[in-house]
Amino acid sequence: MPARAFWRAAVVEPGMAGISDLWRPAFAIGQDDAVITAGSCFAANLGRALLERGWNWWDAEPAPPGLTGPERRARGYGAFSFRTGNIYTAAVARQWLAWALGRAEPPTEAWAGDGRFFDPFRPSIEPAGFASAEEMLESRRTTLAAIRRAVTGASVLIFTVGLTESWRDAASGDTYPVCPGTVRGEFDPERHVFHEFTFAEVYEDLVAVVDLCRAANPDLRVVLTVSPVPLTATATGGHVLTATVHAKSVLRAAVGQVAGERDDVDYFPSYEIVAGFPARAAFFEPNLRTVTPDGVDFVVRHFVGALAGRPAARPCRTGTATQIGGDPCDDAVLDYYRPR
Repeated sequence: MPARAFWRAAVVEPGMAGISDLWRPAFAIGQDDAVITAGSCFAANLGRALLERGWNWWDAEPAPPGLTGPERRARGYGAFSFRTGNIYTAAVARQWLAWALGRAEPPTEAWAGDGRFFDPFRPSIEPAGFASAEEMLESRRTTLAAIRRAVTGASVLIFTVGLTESWRDAASGDTYPVCPGTVRGEFDPERHVFHEFTFAEVYEDLVAVVDLCRAANPDLRVVLTVSPVPLTATATGGHVLTATVHAKSVLRAAVGQVAGERDDVDYFPSYEIVAGFPARAAFFEPNLRTVTPDGVDFVVRHFVGALAGRPAARPCRTGTATQIGGDPCDDAVLDYYRPR
């Protein structure tokens, strides 16, 4: 076996900064290929980082003119290729695609508060809310059109999954991106039910995501990744550390299974690069959740370097810095509810 197959030769001796050949792309991705991104808050960093390096990251739902940078970020523009907000689970990704591609009817539910209306499936994309439920639904229709345009026109989709825990509407079966009553809305224990996705369910949803995309665009290739960001909190009743390891293990196994079975799907090891113990948590902020700009940079260097056939460069050391763009994870609001 080659040196990359042995722990001492591939990990210990080169050290984290010298580890190379982590990823051998299953298919070519050119610098001019239209790349779209979706997924967890970690995925929000990837699109911007690729764009900064001259890659063709496609923003299919750009902000209207006149907004400042902070206003664009606060309203969910420019984080992903369409304004869905964070997509933490494969089930929510499948849901968005089914709505956008006409495979399912989008719900009409709106959350009201202080005379404003909020989208239950994008609770943080308009901090001040919408003037009416119809305005909210019209905004969502714009996002669904952007998803259709992006999926049918892109060359590559990079999708990052982050969680197995979710909350569902008991009546409709729809999956919410975050627990109702945290970011927005009111929690109804009779209606809002907790669900933790199993390996089989995550696998099924990922296969459906790929199939929906490929049905709309037979040439689209999919790169799956797992977010290295730990859980802010767990609703399982267990310890958040063990819940995090369980969730990431399920996601990593399901993603690996799908990528191993299909020629049109690849797995990129951003999770291993950032959260693997060779990194010794060096790519996390002191909260041990937020990935530093150095960490994002190192991930993108491995991604771009592998596509170009060269090793990742040693990451710079600029000290502690805030997450690129300052975009918070929706689930980070759960920290507000922790016992004091």
